[in-house]
Amino acid sequence: MEDRLLVEDAQRGDRGAFEALVKRYETKVIRLAYGFVKDAATADDLAQDVFVKAYLHLSRFRFDSEFGTWIYRIAVNHIKDYLRKAGRRKEVPLEEAVEKGLPADDPILAREAESEAERRKSAVFQTVRTLPPKYATILTLRDVRGLSYEEISGILKISPGTVDSRLHRARRLLRKRMAPVLARESRAGEGGRP
Repeated sequence: MEDRLLVEDAQRGDRGAFEALVKRYETKVIRLAYGFVKDAATADDLAQDVFVKAYLHLSRFRFDSEFGTWIYRIAVNHIKDYLRKAGRRKEVPLEEAVEKGLPADDPILAREAESEAERRKSAVFQTVRTLPPKYATILTLRDVRGLSYEEISGILKISPGTVDSRLHRARRLLRKRMAPVLARESRAGEGGRP
């Protein structure tokens, strides 16, 4: 069933219709939250809060956007509020996958390469934590979640042009802040790091 029909039914009080919407979007919202907080239990709690807010405000949904865009907007705002209130920023993962194509016949080399990939990923996470929230958010939505400029535009209520320029600035700032980290790693690698 289409989101629109489910929303209309849910707005008329059909709990089953809202439960169907939750099932459809729950994993996406949890993954989005996890991308910011890097803790499964907290991400699950945040997702539950998001759906409670959505349920309480469902009557205000006017179909100006897709339901998915609306729920993502609620999620992003709720997660930002949570992070602001917590007074800290957690890691923002930019890649979930570990390096592929490792030699299967050499487990030591494979573990070493996997460890190096994890070190680099950790360095990126640490660096992203230093970015202003608007840049960390846009990197997460585009580079982690893979959302289109139009979807991000709807979620953040900014124009696609602003999405493009903000994403460009975020990536440039991330590269600039990563440069010293990569240089240190390179020097350490040349020095024969174990």
